[in-house]
Amino acid sequence: LLCGSIPGLVPKQLRFCRNYIEIMPSVAEGVKLGIQECQHQFRGRRWNCTTIDDSLAIFGPVLDKGEGGRRLHPGLGWRQSRRVSVAPRGVRPGPAAASLPQTILDHMHLKCKCHGLSGSCEVKTCWWAQPDFRAIGDFLKDKYDSASEMVVEKHRESRGWVETLRAKYALFKPPTERDLVYYENSPNFCEPNPETGSFGTRDRTCNVTSHGIDGCDLLCCGRGHNTRTEKRKEKCHCIFHWCCYVSCQECIRIYDVHTCK
Repeated sequence: LLCGSIPGLVPKQLRFCRNYIEIMPSVAEGVKLGIQECQHQFRGRRWNCTTIDDSLAIFGPVLDKGEGGRRLHPGLGWRQSRRVSVAPRGVRPGPAAASLPQTILDHMHLKCKCHGLSGSCEVKTCWWAQPDFRAIGDFLKDKYDSASEMVVEKHRESRGWVETLRAKYALFKPPTERDLVYYENSPNFCEPNPETGSFGTRDRTCNVTSHGIDGCDLLCCGRGHNTRTEKRKEKCHCIFHWCCYVSCQECIRIYDVHTCK
């Protein structure tokens, strides 16, 4: 792996890569895991953590040299690590971004294993274990959905004009250091836009019975949807035989599939 072949790294990140070259495959694997979790969490949204071509891929070369994994738009995905995340030059992360790694520590839990005859647990070994990655994803998604909208205010101090963030709506509880905040609304992601990383929602599968964001009305941005039938082979009429196996028949089931126009 050549650290210089990874596009978009700022000098600090490049130094990190060169100083810890032996762990970069693990970093790349973590990025891939983060992408997969991001795609799960946003699977029903207009922007579903879509991956794109190599030209905008931050860890594309790392993944290509490893397992040929998918790539993520640097401006849209979750930041995988405070030290190796891709940030625009000159932009400093706020307290909430800096405290996100603390999320893992907050969700550490104690796991124990018993030793002894027939599980008598005469001796118990315990250790602190990291939380399931899905639990972290669910937690961060809740933070994302409850993020507070802010406004930028300028005021004069002895050192000159200073910009600060203030909660836009005074009726709501002010955000804490552990909350996520934003001051620009996201684009609607209805149409393809390479600047925002949007591929649009045409041909996306939608839920015709849902009134939420994954429903055909919202996901398709009012353009309507097409419906087609699909035949799928599935196991059915399964029987358990003593002892010990299960036999199943193969059935053809017909499903309606709805996609955005």
